[in-house]
Amino acid sequence: MPLNATDRVFPNKTTSATQGMIRWDSVKSLWLFAMIAGGIAALTLTPSWSGALVFIITSAITICAGHSVGMHRLLIHRSFKTPKWLEHGLVWLGTLVGMAGPFGMIRAHDMRDWHQRQIVCPPHPSHGAGFWRDAWWQMHCRFDLDHPPRLKIEPGIADDPFYQWMERHWMAQQLLVAIPLFAFGGIGWVLWGICLRVAVSLIGHWMVGHFAHKTGHQGWHIKGLPVQGYNLSGIGLITFGENWHANHHAFPHSANLGVEEGQLDPGFWFIKTLEWLGLADAILGPKDRPEREGLARLTPQHHGHPFQPI
Repeated sequence: MPLNATDRVFPNKTTSATQGMIRWDSVKSLWLFAMIAGGIAALTLTPSWSGALVFIITSAITICAGHSVGMHRLLIHRSFKTPKWLEHGLVWLGTLVGMAGPFGMIRAHDMRDWHQRQIVCPPHPSHGAGFWRDAWWQMHCRFDLDHPPRLKIEPGIADDPFYQWMERHWMAQQLLVAIPLFAFGGIGWVLWGICLRVAVSLIGHWMVGHFAHKTGHQGWHIKGLPVQGYNLSGIGLITFGENWHANHHAFPHSANLGVEEGQLDPGFWFIKTLEWLGLADAILGPKDRPEREGLARLTPQHHGHPFQPI
């Protein structure tokens, strides 16, 4: 059957979206195990209120400004514009989350998105396995296709020297934070602000992705596709808006993920703050691009009133 293409992923005549093998990714797996070990050491060997505060502050900055805004909405989806120096800074903060460099994040996101846009999607990119198996697959393994599609990252990103440098040394970026943490708070702050933060961020990212493809409120449905997104209510603040995944499937270009009344989206608040400061523009909303093919409204909010993006 013919395969769908996306903005960056292009299948050819030999491409298969299902034929491949799940393999242990030693680098990703050992990296996470090391961060978990350091996180346990933080909690058991160096417990402190100051360490906990370092963990909270560094987690909020790297997940909100870095991962959600810089990596996801800006670098991957280009849902708003900033000066290049600020884009670099936000993406650097996203790299500090500890998942991958900028190209690795684009590759992981866009390949998963490409898989989920096919008529048949295997269990790895669809989060189709059970809880524990999916945890192992997503955080410790990779899915290698026998005949993969071509991934093309656009000029301006692929040829950016700063992004190329970050991609080569994405793990080492933690040192730029670890050194001042050690200088001001010793090894305890390093364990709290690096190891525990990265471990919680990676596990939390997987858990949101797992449940956001399993259950929750689904205000939108993409007809003809087996993989759907779901909104996970009640965790908008701690996920910085990344929990509104049904909305994101419906409007992947939108900088605003909490598109309906009452859906908290701190990531979008941050983008609007940048706009107020004159540092962001061309902010896309759900109505600023053609409607996704097959998009259907399921359970309207506001007691049956038509959808009105906020």
